[in-house]
Amino acid sequence: MKRLWLSMVIAATGMTGVAEADGGVRGVDVSDRTGDVDWENVALGGGKFAFVQATEGADYRNPRFDGQFGGAAEAGLYRGAYHYAQPHESDGRAQADYFLQNGGDWISDGQTLPGVLHLEDNPYKDKNGKNSCYGLSTKGMVAWIKEFTVKYRRASGRHAIIHTTTSWWRTCTGNSAAFASNPLWLARWGSDPGSLPKGWKRHTFWQSADKGTLAGGQNSFNGSESRLRALANPPAEVMVSGETMSRTSYKVVVTNTGPYPVKDIKVSGRAFGGQRVVEAPACKFSGTAVTCRVKELPKAKKVLFVFTTKPRKAKGTVGMNITVGSVKLTLKAR
Repeated sequence: MKRLWLSMVIAATGMTGVAEADGGVRGVDVSDRTGDVDWENVALGGGKFAFVQATEGADYRNPRFDGQFGGAAEAGLYRGAYHYAQPHESDGRAQADYFLQNGGDWISDGQTLPGVLHLEDNPYKDKNGKNSCYGLSTKGMVAWIKEFTVKYRRASGRHAIIHTTTSWWRTCTGNSAAFASNPLWLARWGSDPGSLPKGWKRHTFWQSADKGTLAGGQNSFNGSESRLRALANPPAEVMVSGETMSRTSYKVVVTNTGPYPVKDIKVSGRAFGGQRVVEAPACKFSGTAVTCRVKELPKAKKVLFVFTTKPRKAKGTVGMNITVGSVKLTLKAR
């Protein structure tokens, strides 16, 4: 008997990482080198968001981070933290963990944007003797980025924003298209963002200059302010997967892949092909129907349901139809 595996994702309407072009919302990026920032002046000058460097590698934390990050919020700006990657120093998981522990974790406060993985040409070539890609092959760099983004996603429930240049991405990742789910913050100084790295149809943020009328780097959000607000306030998200174990056994897994606890999840199932449900732990069942409820599913947690059926015939197609919110799965066996 071959096992059938199906999975789908439920997500409420909201920002999914690609913004619609609708004017532009101004913002800044700052680090320790920027010094003390007059955030009220940034807000008065039209700034609506700020990215603040939190960490670099696995041993540097911006000593001004708390003041800069908190100051941006006090001035009413949306704010996000970024990590300056040093891929040659340690693996992606280790640097994501360091970032998460030192200001990079996402906060559900209505003002915090997803954390950023900052990837550009190696700025310390003379010191570390590495090339622009930190000595990694394109395959190795893609693997490193996956380690970082997967770790961040699992810990925070958010897709990390990727900050890079088109040139660096093409050279150092082989123009990988594997990160389309991660919002793109494109760095290209000039009057337009130019061509994008493979995998992204639109940029979400654009860094157009290293200095300007506002403090720090000059940036814009590729969309309306309401879209920016939605990026800081994402929808809940649940993944539903199902597996046909045999003609008489079916498995359903509900996983909270979003940033919030999810409450009152209903799982409904109905057997077909001339069979009835005979066992469903923690659920109610009668005849062909089964109903399960989850009062609350914490972030990054999953719940497993196993349904046992009794077919009337030894041959023929049987299975179960499963419904969880807007997701419908059909699990079949012969």
